[in-house]
Amino acid sequence: MNPIINMFKPTVTEDFICKDEEFEQLGIKLKKKMDVIFGRSMAIRAVDAGSDNAPEIELVNLTTPHYDIERFGITFVASPRHADTLMVTGAVTLNMAQAVRKVYEATPSPKLVIALGDDACSGGIFLGSYAVLGGVDKILPVDLKIPGNPPTPHDIMRGLLALMEKLQQQ
Repeated sequence: MNPIINMFKPTVTEDFICKDEEFEQLGIKLKKKMDVIFGRSMAIRAVDAGSDNAPEIELVNLTTPHYDIERFGITFVASPRHADTLMVTGAVTLNMAQAVRKVYEATPSPKLVIALGDDACSGGIFLGSYAVLGGVDKILPVDLKIPGNPPTPHDIMRGLLALMEKLQQQ
């Protein structure tokens, strides 16, 4: 039986064979740098400051068997008290600003803050809204911005690797 071919829309799939090799190499480099800097795994607490959930979907993708980011020593934790890093998604809304600050205060020092996605980096399409303060840097010191709408798992890994390289230079 012949597969049905859609002649009206182009195929929008990715070539995962090439991407998997790149992801694997990024993960190995990241693990080595984390071992030097932290001497252990890195725990991330994801914080939604007013997101449309697109960045969260990509974070969940990182935990699926396809990417399995935990094999490189990165775990997501439920409590900021167990986190090394806060990964904030979404533009900071007025209603969430205090909650985001409290999560930051509950995170033990030294703590890292990553703005994930265009909205968290700059306010994105919500910038200028009466209900939005802007990007995460309006209320917290941000160590790294990973732009994208949403950023892909590869972009997130590249960003984490860039952060480790920045920390190693300091």
